Amino acid sequence: MGSKQQQVMTTDAVALPQSWGSGSNRIAAMNVQGRTPSPNINTSKDFGHHPDDPNHKKPGWRRFLSFVGPGFLVSLAYLDPGNLETDLQAGANHRYELLWVVLIGLIFALIIQSLAANLGVSTGKHLSELCKAEYPIIVKYCLWLLAEIAVIAADIPEVIGTAFALNILFNIPVWIGVLLTGGSTLLLLGLQKYGVRKLEMLITVLVFIMAACFFGEMSYVKPPAADVLKGMFVPKLSGQGATGDAIALLGALVMPHNLFLHSALVLSRKVPNSVRGINDACRFFLIESGLALLVAFLINVAVISVSGTVCSAANLSYDNKHQCSDITLNSASFLLQNVLGKSSKIVYAIALLASGQSSTITGTYAGQYIMQGFLELKMRKWLRNLMTRCIAITPSLVVSIIGGSQGAGRLIIIASMILSFELPFALIPLLKFSSSATKMGPHKNSIYIIVISWILGLGIIGINIYYLSTGFVDWLIHNSLPKVGNVFIGIIVFPLMAVYMIAVIYLTFRKDTVVTFIDPTKDDPAAQTRMETGLGNPNATELDRVHYREDLADIPLPE
Repeated sequence: MGSKQQQVMTTDAVALPQSWGSGSNRIAAMNVQGRTPSPNINTSKDFGHHPDDPNHKKPGWRRFLSFVGPGFLVSLAYLDPGNLETDLQAGANHRYELLWVVLIGLIFALIIQSLAANLGVSTGKHLSELCKAEYPIIVKYCLWLLAEIAVIAADIPEVIGTAFALNILFNIPVWIGVLLTGGSTLLLLGLQKYGVRKLEMLITVLVFIMAACFFGEMSYVKPPAADVLKGMFVPKLSGQGATGDAIALLGALVMPHNLFLHSALVLSRKVPNSVRGINDACRFFLIESGLALLVAFLINVAVISVSGTVCSAANLSYDNKHQCSDITLNSASFLLQNVLGKSSKIVYAIALLASGQSSTITGTYAGQYIMQGFLELKMRKWLRNLMTRCIAITPSLVVSIIGGSQGAGRLIIIASMILSFELPFALIPLLKFSSSATKMGPHKNSIYIIVISWILGLGIIGINIYYLSTGFVDWLIHNSLPKVGNVFIGIIVFPLMAVYMIAVIYLTFRKDTVVTFIDPTKDDPAAQTRMETGLGNPNATELDRVHYREDLADIPLPE
């Protein structure tokens, strides 16, 4: 099976190396199956071409804007209801002590999101396609199933967040709001025909309205700068539940399905097949991701700071103190009363609704690429979205009926923790592929990036395993179940924990066997010259043309 996959990959993508002396760590992958490039591809519109090309002299900001989109779309997942819920909980329970988790989480997110973007740009394949080619069939299907579970776990906070917003706006019971979220998804997809870009812009504006509210509230309550900076740069886990809240924060910030999504989104851009073209594309995607995640970081810090300051105030009323003791998305509007007064609930609910619905878009595309890459299946977007949403509705509905809004709020925390535990099964393949000579040839990641990314990755994985083990053992010792029940649960759970750790070790130490990198310049020095100059003349061969994925060209982002 492995040899067959290897044959498919090596005939489907030929990687063109850049100059060894340029210091680049990238390759370009071209389709060489004999298909004629799409006639709508105009290489003159892209940068990185021959200096005689007049478009080569475009201002840098115009070249950068042509690549803006994927990073900001991915960053919406860092501002979804799951993030807001965990931020509110962290601030109310621990004030500013967990801000360092947000800082490390988003720095790590920037590193791995840029690795995902570089992997797509360099190989011409997104992460799920490379996983399908590399791993045996059983491992492939397990990774696909785990990726689908991650998409569903990410969709649960969006379901509950939308239900909370409807509850605040129209006083609809949470469980009914959960049912209505399926209809809201179809409505959102129906509105896309009037212009997805305009719709996404509107949703983004509404999300930033919420950000402006929290920044305004932060300027009113004035959290102590020294304590905020100390919480941001001095790691500390003190107090009951601090470890669990930290894990939930990481799970909400670094989502496994985002890695599949980002590596595919960048393939919608027309990257010139030249050293400069590939380098500029990777650099621009890094800058864009950095800007987008900086905005997400500031918003997360503002939410935690406001929650921590208001809930720790000495003159807090009895009602607000009670709400802070078990704060949820459904009860957090009181945090904005100082800025918005009586209208705080309405503005907060509208922004919460927009947050949940905008995140639906990223979940839909991630699920689409995961299914396409692992199974070579492609569903209609509305069907894919409806299927994922219906699966996510089930646990949300059960919990909201039994536990009400408080139970639904706790389910968001559980979903974030599931995402954190799922992270190794997307992160480890990404780290290995982007650092592997079999995938990237001599242009794999530098040793510095390899060391930093693996230290952070293994650190997060280690924290997850430690918390999973100690948390379960602690629960097993102190719960009120009969001894027979504890024995039965232990027999089931301990083997699952062992399987989890064995799977992580397998993915970490398994040697890559499928080679997707081919050096076309080894026996053809002229190909190296073409690669360095990036000639865009009408008589250029297929190897000189722009790499472009037509199957990803319908992504609603500016070209």
